[in-house]
Amino acid sequence: MNIISPNPGILTALYRWFDIHIFALGREMRLSYLPPLMVYLAAGISSLTGIVGTFYVKERLGLSAEFLAALGFWMALPWALKMPLGHLVDLIWRWKSLLVYLGASLIMMSLLIMIGLLGYTNAMQSVASVESWYVAAALLAPIGYVLQDVVADAMTVEAVPRVEGNGQPFSPEKRKQMHVTMQTLGRVAIIGGSVLVSVANVILMRDVGSMSEEDKTAAYLLVYQLALVIPFISVWGVFFASWLRRRNIARFIAQGLSRKESEALLTVHAEAPPVNWWILGGGAAFTIVSLSIGLGSFSAAEEIVFCLSMIIVLFLIWHLSSELDAEARNVLVGTAILIFIFRAIPTPGAGSTWWMIDQLGFDQQFLATLSLIGAALTLVGMFIFRRFMAERSMAYIIGVLTIAGTLLSFPIIGMYFGLHEWTAAQTGGIVDARFIAIIDTALESPLGQIAMIPMLAWIANSAPEKLKATFFAVMASFTNLALSASQLSTKYMNQIFIVTREVSDPATGGISVPADYSELGMLLIAVTTIGFILPLLTIVIIKQTRFRCA
Repeated sequence: MNIISPNPGILTALYRWFDIHIFALGREMRLSYLPPLMVYLAAGISSLTGIVGTFYVKERLGLSAEFLAALGFWMALPWALKMPLGHLVDLIWRWKSLLVYLGASLIMMSLLIMIGLLGYTNAMQSVASVESWYVAAALLAPIGYVLQDVVADAMTVEAVPRVEGNGQPFSPEKRKQMHVTMQTLGRVAIIGGSVLVSVANVILMRDVGSMSEEDKTAAYLLVYQLALVIPFISVWGVFFASWLRRRNIARFIAQGLSRKESEALLTVHAEAPPVNWWILGGGAAFTIVSLSIGLGSFSAAEEIVFCLSMIIVLFLIWHLSSELDAEARNVLVGTAILIFIFRAIPTPGAGSTWWMIDQLGFDQQFLATLSLIGAALTLVGMFIFRRFMAERSMAYIIGVLTIAGTLLSFPIIGMYFGLHEWTAAQTGGIVDARFIAIIDTALESPLGQIAMIPMLAWIANSAPEKLKATFFAVMASFTNLALSASQLSTKYMNQIFIVTREVSDPATGGISVPADYSELGMLLIAVTTIGFILPLLTIVIIKQTRFRCA
């Protein structure tokens, strides 16, 4: 019997690929990167409650898809506050860890509310309705995460050292490469956290769909209880950063430097920047106005707040761009516009998931499996496309992602019109709805994070001195406002194409809202069409102007 040995050339090429895309990243890892990575890891673990939250809303709350899209707008809005928070971080640089503690407290409050709703429902209802408690929990969590994220962003700048162990400065090229590595590892930490919680969800959600309501509630409750680890991880990241700084100062002192000289080598901000009252005052005014409009039940409240947010952010971008030369400003504007349009595309909303649960029979464990596949392959895809992200322009990357995303939306649209029934009949039941969903998730999942890494690296590397956190926060606020625009456009799409799931009256057991997915097909087609045309059209327009992309 002849045994065919592996081709040495193939093995060498495979090793080189792993060395370039994976092993090299590990070699470039520094201990100083770990504190912000722990905060990012906590953000990734936050998806632990995602599947449970989806089923909790569907099964126990009578909230419409349109209301949930509007709630999503308010949940995304705190990210616009990264502007004043970023400047605040620059002003209180040495004490920025306090914002991480505050954020951790708000995240814990959100989780405790959900634990109360699941474990002590009657006591919670005696104070306020279940829907009111859920909305409060949904709004507290993003505020906590944005507080932690704005500090983590600043910590990534601080984590990239300016000098070597002997006190000699790194070259600009070396620092740029370290910034790319830091931002890549930040995405790896977030997606890695998602992988961990997806594995946990697959285990925790096993057979939940067939459980009694009491056992199902206990399973949901356990997930939220486990999620209490999230704020502790981010807090430990801050503790580790403090310890690391003390250790580095001690090392430089041992080399003969004074404490003042040692601290100067490790300090990103030699002195605090002047207070920018436009940013702080504008942020405070924006917060007060947003809360007043949101609590005042104004008509078109989301639209009013979004327009105010956009005006403020655009003003701040114009103000900060004066710190850059003309060429850098053109790159800034072109890149920001393209990223905004790409992220502002509407989604089908909650109705698509409800349809998969009701019509395709996707239960908790299967959705957890899809989440695991998506998170794992996103992580792999970030390594595979690492050089692609570093070597290509943002216009090229977004163009490729737009085309790929459009093609990968076709299987879901096809299943709405019965594709899975035809493929199952032709393949003896092998290529059914679940098979198609798994393949589609596997192909689509790596695309989500690819556009963000080069943008974040460019912001971190291009930000002017003394305004690192402010610049990062303003640019991040602008791109995050795109998510608010996406939620608004999703609300509009759900107003045009009405999708409802069955809602029962908890008191009588009667059906108060019947399930109706008849317009979901047109919703999916409309969203896909918009997602294809707008980004590509934006690329063409930018190419015809003086603006450029990073």
